[in-house]
Order: sequence, then C-alpha cells, then structure tokens
Amino acid sequence: MIFFSGFSLRDEAEIFGDYLGGYRENPYVVAGFSYGAIKAVEYAALSSKRIDKIILLSPAYFVGKSRGFVKAQLLYFRKDADLYLEKFFQNATYPSSFDLTPFRKNSSEEELEELLTYPWDDAKLRSLLDRGIRIETYLGGEDRIVDTQKAHLFFRNFSTSYYFKPFGHLLR
Repeated sequence: MIFFSGFSLRDEAEIFGDYLGGYRENPYVVAGFSYGAIKAVEYAALSSKRIDKIILLSPAYFVGKSRGFVKAQLLYFRKDADLYLEKFFQNATYPSSFDLTPFRKNSSEEELEELLTYPWDDAKLRSLLDRGIRIETYLGGEDRIVDTQKAHLFFRNFSTSYYFKPFGHLLR
C-alpha cells in the first residue's frame, strides 16, 4: 500500500489500522489521510500503475469556504506556525485525547494553502472510477476540521462513503 500523510504529519498510517488492516501489504492500494487524501487522488490520477482501490480517510474537503477564511488561516499560520499547529492538532484529535506529537512534522504555508483550496474535481474522480478503481471514504461526524456532512454528500457520488457519527477527524 502507498500511504500519503496528513498536513504536518508523517508515518501516521498505524493510527488507521482498523481501516487499512489487510491492505498494508497490497501494492495496488493507495490511501491518504486528510491532506494525504488529496495527494492519494492526485497520485492515482497521474499514475499509469495498476491501482485497485483508493482509501480516503477524513479527506480535506474545504470546497465552498470563503477566500477570507483561507486568508485568515494562512495569516495565523504565518504569524505563529507552532501555535497554529497546536490548535490544529487539538481539533484533529477531538473527541479523543490521542497524542499526535510522535507523528508531527513541519509543513509549509504552500501546503496549507493547497489543503484549503484544493478543488475536488468530479471529472478526475469519475476518470478514476472509469479505470476500475474503487474508492472508499471514511468520515467522522464529530470532525472539527472539515464539514463532513458536505464532504459525505460529495464523496458518496464517487465512493462507498462511511460516516461515523461519534468520531472525529482521526476516526476515533
């Protein structure tokens, strides 16, 4: 399996063992968490390699957010990236008390902007389906990062979309 990490994270695939389980040794599965879901879709869209399944774990879905929202997020990140990430991780772990510190890495303002402005493209997802790639999406109803109801309404058109009401962004 090829796994793409979330914003400011690295090697966090182990957190999602319940969702990735038997796929870890499967070279034809691509998975991504949050920002990594964007990277997983982009990788699959550009790849000529065989891919059977894409697993999107809490995909970063900010479609419809105002330009002001994006500018404010970038300003807060630019002003104090450590404080921004501390609050970001608090929101990402809610409602659990999971410690993301061992998985933390530095990220750039450009990565944050891509995360916040990525235009989930219907045609791109349809082209993956046309190639025979199955897509699964997992979302938590208590997510404080993305609007999972909007995300669920979008992704259910292209994937088997699972919506777990009591879970947050980490699907816990």
